Amino acid sequence: MNAIEHGPTSGATDPTRGATPFGAPAEELRVAGDPAMGGAAERARLAEVREEEITVSRMVEAVADPRCGAVVTFDGVVRDHDGGRGVTRLEYSAHPSAQQTLTEVAREIAERYPDTLVAVAHRVGPLAIGDSALVCAVSAPHRKQAFVACDELVDTVKQRVPIWKHQVFEDGQSEWVGALG
Repeated sequence: MNAIEHGPTSGATDPTRGATPFGAPAEELRVAGDPAMGGAAERARLAEVREEEITVSRMVEAVADPRCGAVVTFDGVVRDHDGGRGVTRLEYSAHPSAQQTLTEVAREIAERYPDTLVAVAHRVGPLAIGDSALVCAVSAPHRKQAFVACDELVDTVKQRVPIWKHQVFEDGQSEWVGALG
C-alpha cells in the first residue's frame, strides 16, 4: 500500500499519525502504553502573572520530563501595529484575581489533557515592541497532545484571565483593550 492509499484514515487507529485533530476529544489523543503522568495539580507546573521578563526557555524548563517526546511553545510578543495603526508601546494591567484565574486555567488544561505538563506566564506592566507578553509551554509523550493542549491553553487564557492592555499609538492616541475574549 502506498502513502496515498494509506492516507489520513489510518490516523484513526494511531493518534500520533495523520492530520492534527484540533478540537478532537482529549481521549482520542491518548496512546495506549504511555506512562502515567500524575494528577492535574502536579502537571500544571507553572502559572504566573508577573512584571519581570518571561521567557520560552523558562517555560520549557518547567515542563521538561523524560516521559515527554514533544514540547510545544507559544510566545506572544508585542507587535508594532494593531488594526492598521502603528503601536509604540503598551502596558498590561491585571485584576487582583488574575493569578488565581491563570492557575485555575493551567490546572483545567492539565485535567482535560491528562498526558500533558503545562506552564504559562503572562506579563504585566509596561512592555516594549518585541517583549513577550504571554508565554506557554506544554509537553507530552506525543506531539498532537502537546499541540492541541497548547492551542487550547492560549485561547482559554485570552478568554478568561482578567488582564487588559493599554496601547499607545504612533500618533499619540491610546486605547484600552480587554485581553478577555
